[in-house]
Amino acid sequence: MTEPGGSAQRIGVVVVAYNAASTLAAVLDRLPPSFRRRVEEVVVCDDASSDCTYTVGKEYQQQTDLPLTVIRRPQNLGYGGNQKAAYRWAIDHGIDVVVLLHGDGQYAPEVIEDLVVPFETGSCDAVFGSRMMDPGSARIGGMPLYKWVGNRILSRFSNAATGLALTEWHSGYRAYRVEALKDIPFEDNSDGFDFDTEIILQLHEAGKTIVEVPIPTYYGNEICHVNGIGYAKDVAVDVVRYRMHKMGFGTGDMAFGEHGYDLKLTTPSSHRKILSWLAEGRPRRILDLGCSDGRLGELLRLEGHTVVGVDSEKLDGVGDRLDAFVEADLNQGLPDEVGADFDVVVAADVLEHLVDPGAMLGQIRDRLGPRGVIMVSVPNVAHWYPRLRVAAGRFQYERRGIFDAGHLRFFTRRSFERLVRESGLRVRRRSSVGLPLEVAGRGGPAPSRLLRAVGVVDRTGLALSPNLFSYQLLFELEPA
Repeated sequence: MTEPGGSAQRIGVVVVAYNAASTLAAVLDRLPPSFRRRVEEVVVCDDASSDCTYTVGKEYQQQTDLPLTVIRRPQNLGYGGNQKAAYRWAIDHGIDVVVLLHGDGQYAPEVIEDLVVPFETGSCDAVFGSRMMDPGSARIGGMPLYKWVGNRILSRFSNAATGLALTEWHSGYRAYRVEALKDIPFEDNSDGFDFDTEIILQLHEAGKTIVEVPIPTYYGNEICHVNGIGYAKDVAVDVVRYRMHKMGFGTGDMAFGEHGYDLKLTTPSSHRKILSWLAEGRPRRILDLGCSDGRLGELLRLEGHTVVGVDSEKLDGVGDRLDAFVEADLNQGLPDEVGADFDVVVAADVLEHLVDPGAMLGQIRDRLGPRGVIMVSVPNVAHWYPRLRVAAGRFQYERRGIFDAGHLRFFTRRSFERLVRESGLRVRRRSSVGLPLEVAGRGGPAPSRLLRAVGVVDRTGLALSPNLFSYQLLFELEPA
């Protein structure tokens, strides 16, 4: 096998085996001669079997021309744990493409080359063998009806939740580009059978390309070690947890591919409200604090404004989107190179991240030009969602939202306006926005009808009880 540039790629095969003494030798025998000549290493990973799987593997090693290594785990790592150790082995040994093969014979070794051919074009990061690509073949191959139904339901559910279009999420016949494995935290995954689902989610999150190839279905006398009900529950939980992390709920560790904060332009939203306020009047000189990747500033520049951005990290493209960018930790104060005499200072979703937001407001006030104003948005901790979480004893920091893990301060309308007065400022106008319903579209398709209904309820609540339904509070401030 060669890379697109022409150099040979090192192919490795990891054979996960547990109590596979009766099938292991036959599985290895069935590897095609053409593939046997190409493969760099084959590693049998005996997961502390209670039978003589390891002995069978060692005996086979003595009489084969395969570059075979047999490993016995000193303790059972589980299906996922065994894969983790195997992929770490592939990374450490400089393997380019690693193929996962099962020692129980459920997946046909005869078609193993079909899984590595797509890598020759360099257009994919993972190849999955699918028993569902050819209609009817899974049932003809002996897949029990209840497993076929469960497979289809879970695969459709997972596709609907993530926006993927895989014909099968539950095949264990897979090949990975090792460079792609290096880019995902696969070692954080489950040690159980839902490891295969979690690694799909990670590949998707990292923007990797998955290709499917059809494989035959074979069900023989092998012993199934999967608890079907438990497996289905674990898969559903993993998929829902991924979607929730993409939306900003929970710890957010599954949404590791995201950096910075999204520009919120749906109606209504804090960014759109600020843009509408800034659309009034002449072009102005604007300081955008916490500018992230500069998307908001870019829109302001298109309206004729001059924008200087400040953030603790210079994200890709921010220098091209703004007139100037200063990298600085706002907890250390406004740096001198930012300048002064700004017509507008935008602090959208910034003050809650600071140790001393009052001191920052004072520094911002001193950088304003004549008739300069400050436009601020902060989350409202009096919103019904944090109230319910705290009342239920379920407070925890989350990836986004009011309980964002980066928030150091929490505000209500009253507490923030008191801070404004103490900082020598006054409120020129105020507004608020409801739930950021656009987050429902992160990580997969959004249920449009349900969102419309939720939007109607949220807007009605915002009109009747702003304190309870204001998700974000917006203020235009001026020196007192």
